[in-house]
Amino acid sequence: MQQFITILTIAAILLVADAYIITGVRTGLKKWKFTAKRAFTWWYWGISIFLILGLFASIYIKFGIGFKGAILLIFFVMLGAKILFLPFLVVDDVRRLLLWKARKHNRPEPEFPASQPAPDTIPRSEFLMKAGLLAGALPMASLGYGIINGAYEYRVKHRTLYLPNLPKAFDGIKLGQLSDIHSGSFYNKKAVTGGVEMLLKEKPDFIFFTGDLVNNISSEMRDYQDIFAKVKAPLGVYSSLGNHDYGDYHSWPTLAAKQKNLDDLKATHKNMGWDLILNDNRRLKVDGEEIGILGVENWGSMSRFPKYGRIDLAERNTQDLPVKLLLSHDPSHWRAQVLDHKDIDVMFAGHTHGMQFGIQTKHFQWSPIQYVYKEWAGLYREGNQQLYVNTGFGFLGYPGRVGILPEITIFTLKAAADPALKGKTA
Repeated sequence: MQQFITILTIAAILLVADAYIITGVRTGLKKWKFTAKRAFTWWYWGISIFLILGLFASIYIKFGIGFKGAILLIFFVMLGAKILFLPFLVVDDVRRLLLWKARKHNRPEPEFPASQPAPDTIPRSEFLMKAGLLAGALPMASLGYGIINGAYEYRVKHRTLYLPNLPKAFDGIKLGQLSDIHSGSFYNKKAVTGGVEMLLKEKPDFIFFTGDLVNNISSEMRDYQDIFAKVKAPLGVYSSLGNHDYGDYHSWPTLAAKQKNLDDLKATHKNMGWDLILNDNRRLKVDGEEIGILGVENWGSMSRFPKYGRIDLAERNTQDLPVKLLLSHDPSHWRAQVLDHKDIDVMFAGHTHGMQFGIQTKHFQWSPIQYVYKEWAGLYREGNQQLYVNTGFGFLGYPGRVGILPEITIFTLKAAADPALKGKTA
């Protein structure tokens, strides 16, 4: 009940803000005749109400991550545009109030940088309205830029993973990670090839792929299998499945057709030379010493995502291994289950894409997706366990990226305690 009241309160605030904005636009831009037409009213309120309903419906209804991500992205972009526009409305209203008071008391009217109103009407300043619209258009412009330049603007991120129990033979070894390829969204093979070459240039010793090879159908990889087959490493490429790989978001004529699609996708991993680990494990051996690579099928804490993962099966016969690295697509799995398995040192995930929109610097990051996922990008630690969330190689829904760019991660494994934790208790 409390959550419902909170939702109604937020919706009411948003609608009041919308009423203030549309009134300001109409009053300040009278020369723009379309703002006075009924079609403009329907257009404005239709989009606003649809986004508000879509945002709150996604809390209770089982939408796919693509739809929910698109709703969140559009909602927050529109919200950002309105927030940037509102100060200009407020300034103009303050200006009008001061002018009204000056005339009421027969005082000289104060001067403003905006055009002065006629003495009998005090209209909103067209200058301020246009400036506000320009400011509000910036988020929209950023989306266009993200499509043109962000979708394939791959970034290599270097991280050091400190593992006190890491065998000496693995000290300094390099691990690469790709996630969320979503081949069905690609439209530029040359750019994708360039991203793969960036990964190979780093010469990782072994590579992880943490799920979502396709959007829905295995045939999406037809034009890209040869490109990703080039992803090789001396100690192997290990992969897992993501929620989109099962075909759960596609309408199949029969269950047999859906199963065949999944079988074909698994065959694609094999054809590329990737070792697909499904609720199982592998022993990685270097100079007689071993660590464990565990892989689980998709497991998401949210009800709309499949829960196929079985950690108990993935951990079988690994009791003797000093370090265990887990591939699990959905980062919510870490807090829901993985933290209870203290012998798992690091989990590698993807799934969130950083919502393909936000801010990410060395010391600060923000995205609307953080209101859905507590762990959504980068490295996290809880006690002696770590989680890394890769923001993805591809894209889904919105065909671009703004601020959260496509990621290739290169880890250097170190047989030492994290110096950042020196003097701190775990």
